[in-house]
Amino acid sequence: MSETIQPKATIVIFGATGDLANRKLYPSIYRLYKSGKLDENFAVIGLARRGWDNDIIREKVEQSIQGLTSEDEDISEFTSHFYYKSFDVTSTDSYTDLKFMVESLEREYHTEGNRLFYLAMAPDFFGTIANQLKDHGLKETSGWTRLVIEKPFGHDLPSAKKLNKELQAAFDENQIYRIDHYLGKEMVQNIEVIRFANGIFEHLWNNQFINNIQVTSSETLGVEERAHYYDASGATRDMIQNHMLQMVALLAMEPPINLSTEEIRSEKIKVLRALRTIKEEKVHKYFVRGQYGPGEIDGKKVNGYQDEAEALKDSTTETFVAAKLVIDNYRWAGVPFYIRTGKRMKEKSTKIVVEFKDIPMNLYHKKDDLRNPNLLVINIQPNEGITLHLNAKKTGNGNLTEPIQLAYHQDSESGINTPEAYEKLIYDSMLGDATNFTHWDEVALSWEFVDRLLASWANTKPDFPNYESGSMGPKAADELLERNGFHWWPE
Repeated sequence: MSETIQPKATIVIFGATGDLANRKLYPSIYRLYKSGKLDENFAVIGLARRGWDNDIIREKVEQSIQGLTSEDEDISEFTSHFYYKSFDVTSTDSYTDLKFMVESLEREYHTEGNRLFYLAMAPDFFGTIANQLKDHGLKETSGWTRLVIEKPFGHDLPSAKKLNKELQAAFDENQIYRIDHYLGKEMVQNIEVIRFANGIFEHLWNNQFINNIQVTSSETLGVEERAHYYDASGATRDMIQNHMLQMVALLAMEPPINLSTEEIRSEKIKVLRALRTIKEEKVHKYFVRGQYGPGEIDGKKVNGYQDEAEALKDSTTETFVAAKLVIDNYRWAGVPFYIRTGKRMKEKSTKIVVEFKDIPMNLYHKKDDLRNPNLLVINIQPNEGITLHLNAKKTGNGNLTEPIQLAYHQDSESGINTPEAYEKLIYDSMLGDATNFTHWDEVALSWEFVDRLLASWANTKPDFPNYESGSMGPKAADELLERNGFHWWPE
């Protein structure tokens, strides 16, 4: 068994008082510390505008990890590694002071000059921060320097290019880690293993044996406190451009020649290049957009999107998208990839369903029988696992069959020790493993694809709302599959 690598580093978090830091980053750093994946020689500097001090951030960190600690555990040793500085990202004096603080803590904690800058904040100042870090010598160190940034990476292709140009003026591409937290999920990373470590699947992973592939990511929540951000973004920018296209790329990619970051990225990029461009007049045949109206979830009545906030009145922002994607290459010609994502839907779930073709002459399939195709279901969340749907003989006389399921559940195997997505990604960024982060080429190709769609929709006014809260989306999303004789799984 290989020895766990324990990176040493000074972690600088811009936006340390925010929701992301509190809900995801602090608990993830704690879990890395507890599991022995973080060296004792580490320091965390929290930066934000608020007038906190070291005592306050340590108290906030303690509160954020309460559910992970035992009653008698002394966590003061862990929280003592956290420091705070009130910071103005536009002030040159702030960066001068930060450099002094970083160098001082590096001497105290012997972190060998390794620096991780995590921008856990709105993207407006990403370029400013990156260039100020360079200009004030915070990149100059005897160790490694990496910049971790959150989505959204731009609002469209031109803004993404502008942001990327600003970042690359200060950091090299191999120092920039663009987080897509879906890529940190255990079962998303399992897609490659399921395919490339099992001949039973990879030999069938093509248009000869697969009817269609479906990717669904549904939420029961509405926009909650994110109304301002979400109305400018919508489901297409929030989910399709990044998470959904990334999962499609992993499902459709060719086997890489090895498991290096460069080779896996290369194959994913080929998939994004092969996505068929849909002409504006045909967009309605391949894409469905929706917006939730009032309805009922878990027995409670909920508002429609336009009633969630005053600013959303008469909004034409989509909260649901379904699409039929076509990949024009040798492996996937003729196989539709269906994706859908939305808010205020019936259930919270992210899953992939691979529907295999029926055999040419099924002796056990009578004309009036409902079809029970073989399915491979990969549950990303909440019930992580894999289920294979097969047909077997029904108990008793005759030749009747019944569907059975062979299931493996990740949670029953790993339980509470299954790493959270951010825990995995923070660790990878400190190791310098960029496999589960998005390269600029992937970002650019995704925006190029999405921009054409958004430009088409901008020219037509939708009839919103068009689906009830608590449903699985607009009727048109079902019709999208029905035109090819398919339906969403499970029914």
